[in-house]
Amino acid sequence: MEHFVTLFNTLFLPQGLALHMSMQRHIKDYVLWILCVDDQTYDILMKVDLPSVRLLKLSELETPELLEVKQGRTIAEYCWTLTPFAPRFVFEADLSIHRVTYIDADIWFQKHPHPIFDELDTSEKYVLITDHGYATEHDQSETFGQYCVQFMTFTRVGGEIVRKWWEDRCIEWCYARAENGKYGDQKYLDDWPERFGKEVHVLQAKELTLAPWNATRFPYGDAVFYHFHGLRLKTKKLLAIGNYSIPSPLHEYVYRPYYSDLRSCINLLEKNNVELESQSKNLSLVIFILRKAYFMLMKLKHSITGNIRHY
Repeated sequence: MEHFVTLFNTLFLPQGLALHMSMQRHIKDYVLWILCVDDQTYDILMKVDLPSVRLLKLSELETPELLEVKQGRTIAEYCWTLTPFAPRFVFEADLSIHRVTYIDADIWFQKHPHPIFDELDTSEKYVLITDHGYATEHDQSETFGQYCVQFMTFTRVGGEIVRKWWEDRCIEWCYARAENGKYGDQKYLDDWPERFGKEVHVLQAKELTLAPWNATRFPYGDAVFYHFHGLRLKTKKLLAIGNYSIPSPLHEYVYRPYYSDLRSCINLLEKNNVELESQSKNLSLVIFILRKAYFMLMKLKHSITGNIRHY
């Protein structure tokens, strides 16, 4: 059984629930640990009672070092600071766990990730990181890093030296700006293959991790997961997806199913009397817009272009 950990606050509840839906659909035998960044998220998820989920309450786990830097960082920066702590909190919560994979809350699985774990096992290393795999027109490695904090596996034995080094760096500096070769929690990964060559494996099958920045480079049908980076529910419009051109086939075969999951998640939250104030004070409006987007995307079905294979 694989153990995964993610973290989010009430803002990302729909995305976090959609992640869980995709795991139920494709992975089944797993545990998803959710580090609840605020107590409200913990209370809501306790009420919803998702299968294969274990909750971690950040307010009960914050270290003195975290509390010291918390006030000087935005919520996004603080969540980035928390990322290397998330596997640590899981290891401390259950001493029987051999390895933990951190995943971003806006990831959505299309297949079981066993090919990724198989490659890590074959490498006989202790930590796995993934390359952004940028399409040429979207290469931002100089600013945001060669590797992506989206799917990172750490083993308890062997991986701790890497995780702890990263934890210390993020406590020292973790901000949403490029400065002296750093950016958030992510640019720290750039030299890991050299710094931790015996411990760290870089996923070679880049086509397994799809995102807006490489959507024109790899076939969507090959991907284990899609990273919905930049997607945000809005009050008066459906979403924002950043400065990326998304090929039409992805709108039909990736984004549209994800919208469907988001609708289901919003309905579940609404049924449990949860109001997503940070995304919209009118959940019915969000649902209406999601439905409208669905029919809009259906119109694209017969006008699909682009160089992405349809499978």
